[in-house]
Amino acid sequence: MFQLQWLWHNLKGYRAVYITALVLSLGCNALYLTTPYFGSKIVDDYLTGEHAAENLANDRDGLVTMLILMIGFTLLRVVFQYACNMTYEVSSQGMIYRMRTHLFRKIETQDMDFYDKHRTGDLMTRLTGDLDMVRHTVSWVFKGIVESLSLFTAAMVFFFTISWKLALMLLAVTPCIFIVTKRFRKVARPVFVELREKLSKMNTDAQENISGNRVVKAFAREDFEIEKFRQANSDFSTANKNGSLIWLRFSPLMETFAGMLTVIMLLGGGAFIIGEQMTPGEYIAMSGLIWAVSNPMRQLGMYVNDLQRFMASAMKIIEIYYAQPRILDRADAIDCTDRLKGRVEFRNVTFRYGNKTVLENISFTAEPGETVAIMGETGSGKTTLVNLIPRFCDADEGEVLVDGVNVRFRKLRQLRHNIGMATQDVLLYSDTIDGNIAFGNSSMPEEDVKKYAKLAAADGFVSSMADGYETLIGERGVGLSGGQKQRISLARALAIRPSILILDDTTSAVDMETEAHIQQSLRDLDFPCTKIIIAQRISSTKDADKIIILGGGKIIESGTHEELLAKKGYYYDVFTLQNEGFGKGDE
Repeated sequence: MFQLQWLWHNLKGYRAVYITALVLSLGCNALYLTTPYFGSKIVDDYLTGEHAAENLANDRDGLVTMLILMIGFTLLRVVFQYACNMTYEVSSQGMIYRMRTHLFRKIETQDMDFYDKHRTGDLMTRLTGDLDMVRHTVSWVFKGIVESLSLFTAAMVFFFTISWKLALMLLAVTPCIFIVTKRFRKVARPVFVELREKLSKMNTDAQENISGNRVVKAFAREDFEIEKFRQANSDFSTANKNGSLIWLRFSPLMETFAGMLTVIMLLGGGAFIIGEQMTPGEYIAMSGLIWAVSNPMRQLGMYVNDLQRFMASAMKIIEIYYAQPRILDRADAIDCTDRLKGRVEFRNVTFRYGNKTVLENISFTAEPGETVAIMGETGSGKTTLVNLIPRFCDADEGEVLVDGVNVRFRKLRQLRHNIGMATQDVLLYSDTIDGNIAFGNSSMPEEDVKKYAKLAAADGFVSSMADGYETLIGERGVGLSGGQKQRISLARALAIRPSILILDDTTSAVDMETEAHIQQSLRDLDFPCTKIIIAQRISSTKDADKIIILGGGKIIESGTHEELLAKKGYYYDVFTLQNEGFGKGDE
């Protein structure tokens, strides 16, 4: 079975420990036979046998020896059980650490479209609940199965050595157990797959509402979202009950068959004692060990129950575990550790998303140190265009070149290390402001952090805070205004001193005075940098060396501020609209 091969692969480094745990389980279960064995000897030799009185009078040392051995083997079994549990736990925790690290690395290295297809709540479920189910299976379910099978086998072998007739009578019940178990497994599997999906849906709803709580409050949709979560919770609860009820439907049958063993033992064993085919000691030994046969039968259904849960979780984990991103370093990628000059060229680039053409035949060049502004209506392909530069996605046709080399032939880490990005939708981490700005270089001195904060017009409001740059900000920058978050994001992009700086509507939430300060800072950077700016404000684009207007995925206008005004096209209309009522002085 593939899932078991996958588990064995991930036990690498802990396989010896896990095998030791299995051996300890077998040894522990073998020691369970010692107590009934010595018990039967004591009963037959010292209590009920023909020479019991004589042995009790003349061989007390033998009795004491047997009692000591019973106690000694019991203590040894306790030690084995403790060591067994510890080794199972060590191996399973080591395995799950390896799995979780690998799974997170897989998620981190996926392409951008991966996150469009997979919900955050679902990914969190795979990293937590599903992985915990795998750990539970390795450390307890497999342990229980091995112990049950070994105990059942050892007990039956012991029974056959005492009375093969009674042993066969007990063994006759087991086929009924396996028939019920097989039926249970067939019914349970789809139920637990659905249960896992309902849990994922509930976690997704919770995650989205927690992260989007401000939007919920802004639209006064608390009651709606509470009801939506209640429904998801109800669906999960129903699926969980269905899973439990399936086991409850089969549990009475399992208990009935397990209970039949006791009845067989009483009737058959009693008849054999009356017929003198079995001694009282042998009967006591078998009846004292009957639980070793009945308990595995009772627990078999529960183990199958847990195995079905494991299969449902493992399928979801394996889907991500072996997922491969499409955008990878080529085997013949150029190894260039030098700082890039920052020349960006698009040659007849076309990009499609599914059957929809987002960009068509795009060609332009940004020389090192130049500023290129990109404008256009919503959905015209602006963000997609800049995402092609760091290879967040790849062009379907044409080439994107940086310093004359197709980005497909550059190593991703080296390429992206030279590119700084700040977007309109700012993500800040639950860290200090200093930590967020220095995200690209954790060892950055505080003086440099302040330097780039000043360039981004962020130093003023940061310094006014009680803890300054050590101020802790909440998830996604909660506690800061939109403009403040954008300025911290810009400072973070500048702090890596990129060869190419990409700003996607980064100053949309700042006032005109702050924007003017930022524009001046970008012109006066103390390091060479090609700037590609997506903006809708004329004030952000008018000083650019080149302005590109996108429409329907195509370049419909291109030129400088003055050249585009003279064309009286889209750019002129936007300029007129934004300057209406303020006179024609700027024009």
